[in-house]
Amino acid sequence: MKYEIGIKIDGRFRSGLDEERLCGFAGRVLAAEDVAPAEIGIVVTGDAVVRALNRQFCGEDAPTDVLSFALTEGKDDFALPPGEAIRLGEVVISLPAARRQANSAGHSLEREVALLLVHGLLHLLGYDHGVESDERRMRSRQEALLASLGVI
Repeated sequence: MKYEIGIKIDGRFRSGLDEERLCGFAGRVLAAEDVAPAEIGIVVTGDAVVRALNRQFCGEDAPTDVLSFALTEGKDDFALPPGEAIRLGEVVISLPAARRQANSAGHSLEREVALLLVHGLLHLLGYDHGVESDERRMRSRQEALLASLGVI
């Protein structure tokens, strides 16, 4: 399948991140979820930017590790010509939050960023964790995808 994956990493956070690998992870998740051709954006930035986005778009004036901004709510929202990519949205990751969480959990930064990316992508694809049964389903799928990426 064809995926267009745009990535923007704030200059302060470029070292230690492999853009190509992140894009590869995203493509493999989309393929595993059997997503038709799609476009997504990945943004890696700092705590202040993520907090401002959380405040502006989610109404929560608090830091967080990852935000997802879906452009569609479901697969059937728009009729697209055959082969045209679905515009799913963006995943915004706070690298400082990822670094803190990786240190706290005792695993690599790469694993934490992959976890946040997978989590954000699953939200773009309609997964949620608002109720316990949905949370179990999402966590189970998240862990399976992380295992398939070889980062756990």
